[in-house]
Amino acid sequence: MKKLNALFVAVGLFSSMSVMAQETLRYGLESQYPPFESRNASGDLEGFDIELGKAICQVGNFKCSWVESSFDALIPALAARKFDAINSAMNITEARMKSIGFTKPVYRIPSQLIGKTGSGLQPTIASLKGKNIGVLQGSVQETFAKKHWEPQGVTVTPYQDQNQVYNDMVAGRLDGTLVMSAAGQSGFLAKPQGKGFSFAGDPVEDTQVLGVGIGFGLRKDDTKLKEALDAAITQVQADGTVTKLAAKFFPGIDVAVKE
Repeated sequence: MKKLNALFVAVGLFSSMSVMAQETLRYGLESQYPPFESRNASGDLEGFDIELGKAICQVGNFKCSWVESSFDALIPALAARKFDAINSAMNITEARMKSIGFTKPVYRIPSQLIGKTGSGLQPTIASLKGKNIGVLQGSVQETFAKKHWEPQGVTVTPYQDQNQVYNDMVAGRLDGTLVMSAAGQSGFLAKPQGKGFSFAGDPVEDTQVLGVGIGFGLRKDDTKLKEALDAAITQVQADGTVTKLAAKFFPGIDVAVKE
């Protein structure tokens, strides 16, 4: 009888582990932001955040799935429970933390201005006054530009798709764009479309607006999920996964989170 009870306990434990293994973590993302997330020619999702998300799922014993949305609709969609976590290069900021929670920071990417090579464009009011700068709608780059530049005579134009910003820059409808440096390098400057353009000046700084790093956005009451994801993040940082992925998708950029 003792052996039989032990067998039942073992079977029950195995069943519980099986259920846990099948638990799905639904990531929300905006899929038009290479090299963080985009679709390849076959229609499959690829990029830094995709591989990072898969690594987190493997360590945390989750089964991944992906739900797409425009970037500015990610937080409302999270609140509406359309998915469980935002995994879309979203900076952790005070403003966002008023409505959602976050995991610990996973990585950090500086924000830089891109303009025509030789134009003399710099991320200063004197240089930008009278210019038209494109930004991704709902991004911290939009918030920064509207806080620091727009009141000083700079036109700030938001777009739902960063690729549309690049198209309008090439067409001459925009003078530049403020973007995460890795996205600007891989998604534009490294492509034929980006010929004749380059980073303009040093990265901009404002921790209050730009945040302390990038993490997964969560509903504030999802404390157990936060604990599980924080533990998984700690592991992929410690085992070098984050560093290896950064070297693959944006070589030369230091993504370490500042303590």
